[in-house]
Amino acid sequence: MIVLDKENRVFTLHTQNTTYQMKADRHSILLHTYYGPRISGGDLSDLIQYADRGFSPNPNEVGDARDYSLDTLPQEYSSCGVGDFRIPSIEFEPEDGSRLADLRYTGYELYRGKYCLEDLPAFWGGEEWETLVIRMRDTAAKMVVELYYGVLEERDLITRAVRVVNQGAETVRLQRCASLCLDFQRDDLDFITFDGCHTMERCPSRAPLRPGIQSVNSLRGTSSHHHNPFVILCDREANEDYGLCYGAMLVYSGNFQAAAERTQLENNRLVLGIDPYNFCFTLAPGESFTAPEAALVCSPRGFGQMSRQFHRALREHLIRDPYHGKRRPVLMNNWEATYFDFTADRLVEIAKGAQGLGIELFVMDDGWFGSRDTDLSGLGDWSVNLNKLPGGLEALVPRIQALGMGFGLWIEPEMVSENSLLYREHPDWALGVPGRPQTRGRSQLVLDFSRREVRDYIYGAMQKILDGASISYLKWDMNRSLSDVWSASLPASRQGEVYHRYVLGVYDILERLRRDYPELLIEGCSGGGGRFDAGMLYYTPQIWCSDNTDAVDRLRIQYGTSFCYPVSAVGSHVSVSPNEQNGRVTSMETRGTVAMSGTFGYEMDLSKCTQEERETIKRQTAFFKEHYGLIQQGDYYRLSDPFTAPFTAWEHVSPDGREALVSLVTGPTQAAAPFRRLRLKGLDPKLKYQVNGEGACPGDVLMEAGWPLPMPWGDHQSMQLYLSAL
Repeated sequence: MIVLDKENRVFTLHTQNTTYQMKADRHSILLHTYYGPRISGGDLSDLIQYADRGFSPNPNEVGDARDYSLDTLPQEYSSCGVGDFRIPSIEFEPEDGSRLADLRYTGYELYRGKYCLEDLPAFWGGEEWETLVIRMRDTAAKMVVELYYGVLEERDLITRAVRVVNQGAETVRLQRCASLCLDFQRDDLDFITFDGCHTMERCPSRAPLRPGIQSVNSLRGTSSHHHNPFVILCDREANEDYGLCYGAMLVYSGNFQAAAERTQLENNRLVLGIDPYNFCFTLAPGESFTAPEAALVCSPRGFGQMSRQFHRALREHLIRDPYHGKRRPVLMNNWEATYFDFTADRLVEIAKGAQGLGIELFVMDDGWFGSRDTDLSGLGDWSVNLNKLPGGLEALVPRIQALGMGFGLWIEPEMVSENSLLYREHPDWALGVPGRPQTRGRSQLVLDFSRREVRDYIYGAMQKILDGASISYLKWDMNRSLSDVWSASLPASRQGEVYHRYVLGVYDILERLRRDYPELLIEGCSGGGGRFDAGMLYYTPQIWCSDNTDAVDRLRIQYGTSFCYPVSAVGSHVSVSPNEQNGRVTSMETRGTVAMSGTFGYEMDLSKCTQEERETIKRQTAFFKEHYGLIQQGDYYRLSDPFTAPFTAWEHVSPDGREALVSLVTGPTQAAAPFRRLRLKGLDPKLKYQVNGEGACPGDVLMEAGWPLPMPWGDHQSMQLYLSAL
C-alpha cells in the first residue's frame, strides 16, 4: 500500500510487515526517512537531525545556514559533486566536461499494477502490485531521473529501478547509474556477502561495517562465481529467527557493484547497481537509459523470514516456468559419464541403463556438434557431428524417446573456438581489440553479443536445431569471463557501452527463445554457478548451481544459495562416488538427499550401477516425485549452519504447516559423539504429526524440545523425516 501526503510531499510504502518512507523537503531534496518494521506512518522527517559539520558544504539556496548539507542528510538517490562526498548514485558528463549531479524533486505518478522495463528482466504481476514513480531533475544539465518503486505488499517486497532521460540539447555521457541507494541512520549493522570461486560458490561472509567503504563486485561480464549480486545488512545479533535484516538483490547478470559505506556520522549507505568500471553510456538529446531492477526485503524476524519472502516472490513474480507449477522432469546428463567420447549407440546404451528408474529426460551435453572432440575446437559451428551421430538429432532423438524419455541438449551459444568455421569466416565477431593479442579462457573467445547480426546468426542456428528434432530442454552454458571487451560495431567514444549491451544481447536471445518455444525448459549455466542471479532466472527457471557435484561441498554451496534463491531454481544432481571433483566417497543415499533440495537428476552412467544402487535410485526418484510440491513450493527453513555445526539440516514445510520434510547430513564422525536433538520449525504447535508414518508427536514438542538424532556411524550419513499432521 502506498500512502501519499501531498501537502508535505511525503511518500510512505507499506508492505505486510514493513514501512519505507521518503520526503521531498523545502529545497526539493528527496530525503530517505525510514525503512524498517511496519509503523503507523506520519512524517518521519522530524527524526532527521541537522548540525554544522566542518568540511560539509551547504547548497547555495540555504545561504549562510551551515547546518544543512547533502553530506550529512539521508538521501533517497545520492548526488554527485555538489557537496555529498559519500558514494554517489549517478554521474554524468555534459559537453562542458563537468561531472555534477544535483537532483531535485519535480513530481510523481502513482498507479495500480507493476511497471515494466524495456529489454530488461523484472518482477511482474497485476493488481496485487502498486507502482510509484518519483521524478527528479538536474536543471543545469537538463537530465531527468525517474525513480520507480514497485510494492508487493503480501511478500514484503519493494522493487526499484531508474530511468535517466536527456532532455537537453547537448550529448551527455552517463558514467554511473545505480539501481538503488539506501541511507541508514544507524551504526550497528553487519554486512553479509556471498562469495567464493568456481566449484565453491556463494559462501556467506559476515563482518561489521567499519568506517569507509566495503564492497563486492564483478568485472567479469557476468555476475560471477566469486561474488553474488545479493547482499544483506543486518543487526549485529541477527540470526535465522531473530533480528532486523535487509536483503538487497540486483536483477542483472553482468558487472555489478554492491557498496556499503560507514560515514563520518557513523551512519551507513548501501548503493547497488551496474559497476561503473568501463561503463559509459552516451545519451544524445531525447535518449534515455534504464538501469536494472533491484529488489528489497526487510525482515524484522531474521534471515529465515527474509529468505522465504524472496523465495515466494521469485517463484510467483519473476520466474516464468513453462511447466506452470507442474512437475519438471527428473533428468540424467551424460557429461560425467562420457565427456567428449561418445557415439549415438553409446548414448542410447546409457539411456537404456536409466529405464525403469524413474528418469524422464535424457540430456546430451558437450561434444555433439562441429569438430568438437576436445574443448579446443568447434564452438560456433552449431551443426551435428554426423561421425558421432549418424543421421543427426533426427535419428537419435526418436531412439531416446522410444525408451520413455524426453530429450535435452547442451549448448554454449555465446562462445566461439578459433578452430571453427564461424571464426574463420567472421573473426571480427569475437570481442577483441585490433592490433592486440586476444586473451583466451578455456581455449575459447567470446562472441560479441552486443551486435545484432551476431545474435541473429546464432539464433538462426539454434532455430534449425530446435525445429529439426523434438527437444524439450536446453542447457545454456557460458564457460569463461569476458576480457578484451571491445566491439567492432561501435566507435571509440562508445566502447564503454559494450559490457552492458552484451548482457542485453544475451537477454534478447533468451527472450526470443521463450517467445518461439514457450514449452522449452531452459537451464542456465556458467561453469556451474557463475551466473546464478535473478536476471537469468527471469529467462531460465533453473540454474546449474555449481560444477562441484560432491554432496558434502554442495551442502555449503546450496546453504548460501538458499538465502535468496528458491530450491526450485537450484540445479542439483547425483554424481559418481568417489566424486570426480575432489575424490570424496559418499553414499548414494546421502548424494540423493542433497540433490533433492534442487531440481534433481543424475550426472552419471546409470548403466554401470549395481542392482542395489538401482533400487536406491528407484526409491529416490519415487520419493522426490511424491513430495515434489512440498520440496519445490514449500517454505524453506535452514536448521543448522554447515560451516559451523556438526551436521547440516534443512526443512521444507507446506504453506498450511500440515506436512514437512526434514533432511539431515552428518559431518565427520567421532567416537563417543554427544547426544543431539534437532528442533524443527514452521509447524503448527497445536497439531500432532506422524513421523515417517508412525507416532503422534505434538508440533510444539518437535519445535521446542526437538527430535532425537540417531548416533552417527560413519562420515556424512543422511536421514530424512517426513511429517504429516493427523
